[in-house]
Amino acid sequence: MGSRYGGLKQMDEVGPSGEAIIDYSVFDAIREGFDRVVFVIRRDIEKEFSELFRKRWASRVEVDFVMQELDMIPDGFRVPEDRTKPWGTAHAVLVGAGKVDSPFVVINADDFYGRNAYRMIASWLLENNRDEQDTHFSMVGYSLNKTLTRHGTVARGVCRTNEKGYLTHIEEITDIGWHGDRIGYTGPDGKLRTLRGDEPVSMNIWGFTPAIFPLLEKSFRNFLGKNAGNPKAEFYIPTLVQDVIRNREGDVKVLPNHEHWFGVTYREDKPRVMKEIQALVDSGAYPSNLFA
Repeated sequence: MGSRYGGLKQMDEVGPSGEAIIDYSVFDAIREGFDRVVFVIRRDIEKEFSELFRKRWASRVEVDFVMQELDMIPDGFRVPEDRTKPWGTAHAVLVGAGKVDSPFVVINADDFYGRNAYRMIASWLLENNRDEQDTHFSMVGYSLNKTLTRHGTVARGVCRTNEKGYLTHIEEITDIGWHGDRIGYTGPDGKLRTLRGDEPVSMNIWGFTPAIFPLLEKSFRNFLGKNAGNPKAEFYIPTLVQDVIRNREGDVKVLPNHEHWFGVTYREDKPRVMKEIQALVDSGAYPSNLFA
């Protein structure tokens, strides 16, 4: 919804020819062999959003849309009267179930991951999922200190892995930021809890198969049972993944990416994003016009 950004950042122009961040994501995904894009959006932006991105990409990749609405919840539950906030990223994946029938990658529309991230996750999906019901999942992991902004706090899925690089624990922590020269967040007790900075974190780029959908629905029911009356609670993908790991219903390989992530959490982040993208264009990594 772009509340911290002050507008619909998913459509904001950051490239030299008017490209949004999501345009670079689609471009990179196509280059790495993905053949379909499903945008999960709100009904109130459907016309403007679908017209723009169909025009840009429908001739080069299959494009589809699905609406994420508050009333898309299982039978037996109801939406709190005072709830206006979407149910969260994991719910956004769940509502797309009817559009997906093969291994797929999930991303945020306002995060610039870089081509290498798509290459890594596409390779993993191809090599480790021979059947759509395989529960071998993956995640591109970034070092926490390479994902922060100096303009405010962020939410990150902070990860722990075993010696083989598989996820053993993930926790969605909100309000992570710089506190002088330290990185940390405020705990429930109001005290600062510091982090090293080199922890692997999720930036919500996940490799799944359709086997994730029944697990998603079960996890969402569990979430609603605990939080249905909370108008601000969100069902995050790390919440789902932690349930999958805890219940031994699948495994998640963390694919380390040592590059810097960048995105537009706050309006003040936009100049840096534009500068980074222009540098990539100047280096030849991207054309000056993705749509030419």
